[in-house]
Amino acid sequence: MTPRVRKAAGRALTVMSAWLAGACSFAPPYKVPDTGTAPEHYKELADWKVAEPKDAQPRGDWWVVYQDPELDRLEGRIPASLTLKAAFARLQQARAQYRIARADLFPTLTADPYATREKYSPNAPKSIPGYPSTVNDFALGADFSYEVDLWGRVRNEVSSAKAARQASAADYASVELSLRAQLAEDYFNLRAYDAELDLYDRTVASYREALKLTTDLFNGGAAALADVAQAQAQLDNALTQAADFKLQRAQAEHAIAVLVGENPSLFALPANALPLEVVPPPIDVGLPSTLLERRPDVAEAERNVASANAQIGVARAAYFPKLTLNAAGGVESTRTSNLLSTSSVFWSLGPQISAPIFEGGRLVAETARVKAVYEEQAADYRNTVLTAYQDVEDNLVALRRLQEESESDAAAVLATGVALKQAQDRYRAGIVTYLEVSTAETAALQAQVQAANIQARRMSASILLIKALGGGWDQASLARQ
Repeated sequence: MTPRVRKAAGRALTVMSAWLAGACSFAPPYKVPDTGTAPEHYKELADWKVAEPKDAQPRGDWWVVYQDPELDRLEGRIPASLTLKAAFARLQQARAQYRIARADLFPTLTADPYATREKYSPNAPKSIPGYPSTVNDFALGADFSYEVDLWGRVRNEVSSAKAARQASAADYASVELSLRAQLAEDYFNLRAYDAELDLYDRTVASYREALKLTTDLFNGGAAALADVAQAQAQLDNALTQAADFKLQRAQAEHAIAVLVGENPSLFALPANALPLEVVPPPIDVGLPSTLLERRPDVAEAERNVASANAQIGVARAAYFPKLTLNAAGGVESTRTSNLLSTSSVFWSLGPQISAPIFEGGRLVAETARVKAVYEEQAADYRNTVLTAYQDVEDNLVALRRLQEESESDAAAVLATGVALKQAQDRYRAGIVTYLEVSTAETAALQAQVQAANIQARRMSASILLIKALGGGWDQASLARQ
């Protein structure tokens, strides 16, 4: 670049700096939408036994609190989930979009060297008699362009893209949390099905013995045919229920396979019944005032509001003139011998202003659209906040009530066990019909199945509570995105 061109470029940069110093922004001052004052404590925290020590609050690999090596192994395979990979791809798109928007903060400089050989038509207007009609044209040039961000359009685009990038990062964290929680739920449900199937296997074996006993008594004239039919029906019903649990167990296994990114046809987990003495781990729920900082979905919703707010500034800036600084320079000649000489230098420098005059209402409509998007995102944010509190309250009350159900059902299991033994003894003594035994056996089985079901629901509620609390995620992590 020649001294003359460098001097011209220096003037352009000086002018650009002067314009930037007075640049403004039409985006409204951003304020997180008001969601009201956070409650001092959770409503359903009454009678809740706070975890001791306080470090029981989930952080990082929250699933390790269940102390289950198989669950830990499966959670380690979540990065292979195709759903999570898709979320990561969306995050990469948002990061790239931010870099694209940020590029407009800087000038563009392009080189356009060319070499051509051209023959003019003698009849063409540019043909000059007496001069050759075949000419060469060699050039080494460069173009400079910069939009002076007078009204903050570019800066608001960058701000919007940055907020969208952070929202995408929070979405990724939210998807990962949901997948891990779903995996933990499916895993404990599967283990509960194993426990129920183990119970039904033992029950079916017992019912087969009862059928044989009743048949022998009937053959000996000590029992009625109705007793045999009752015993057979009871066995068949147990086999039907066992088949249904096998179905649900298989579907839970298939769901786990998809969560860890494997083909369900090639995936299997060995049976591993969940012992009834396993209970949910203690969880420190923390304060409601900190909940919004621990939920990635809340952070995502808030960042979407910020992005929409910046877009209002972009739309408003479109009403005003757009100033672009342009410069071009280089060397051009018909011969390569003097291409780099001073006489071959060319340059141009000057601003370009474009201003809307008539847009057919396009700018007004665009401003109305982005304002409506902002209102939509603000409403979504407030709704996400309310849902966050609901999630915590729902699972707090679920854990408390399910614990009560577990205690009462444990008493029912003991009582039905005693009633069943008495009914069996009375039947063997010929005092009652098999109907009383069947009724007692059905009640005992239902109480035991209910115990396994309540245990699975308690584990699920504890997982969902950890998820509702954000699973150890913290809003401060967005600063690194």
